[in-house]
Amino acid sequence: MTKIKLCGLTRPEEIQVANALRPDYIGFVFAPKSRRYLPPQQAAALRALLRPEIQAVGVFVGEDPRVVARLLEAGIIDLAQLHGGEDAAYIQRLRGMTPKPLFQAFLIRTGGDIQAANHSPADGVLVDAGLGEGQAFDWKLLEGMERPYFLAGGLDPGNVARAVRQLHPYGVDVSSGIETAGRKDQKKMAAFVAAVRKEDGR
Repeated sequence: MTKIKLCGLTRPEEIQVANALRPDYIGFVFAPKSRRYLPPQQAAALRALLRPEIQAVGVFVGEDPRVVARLLEAGIIDLAQLHGGEDAAYIQRLRGMTPKPLFQAFLIRTGGDIQAANHSPADGVLVDAGLGEGQAFDWKLLEGMERPYFLAGGLDPGNVARAVRQLHPYGVDVSSGIETAGRKDQKKMAAFVAAVRKEDGR
């Protein structure tokens, strides 16, 4: 079954909606330049409201690995998603600080980006077109993927079923595609989750 991640949650009411929908993952963004940025204390408060079976993912862009490890070890997040072009040495250093899972995100422009994702030492990979910008990339490039991946970039309730049917990703990740006027939209969140589950036959 396709894993579902609802990313960029920032408010208690969004956690309540997620608790009702029960995606596999939700995401907190710890990149200060993002409009969805959450300070760690606020993320901890939201995590306390989250159903325990839903995993919390921390999204980081070029963050000091000690900061990432602290949030993982404190239980504020269950796994880290690295969006800053971190290299193998960074991942190795972070692995020395925490046993928690590490995912690496790749911006897909060419087949070379696909090969970089294939050879990442991270526990999992995410392929994207940008950082929460709601743009899709050329899915034909994914013919070169040799490992399971999360698909992100330009997904919304209207096209996610086609993505699941056509690409069979390990998981799908959405942020701006479930927003209206920059805020998470309860109806779009529900429609996105329903579309994936219907395509999966559940």
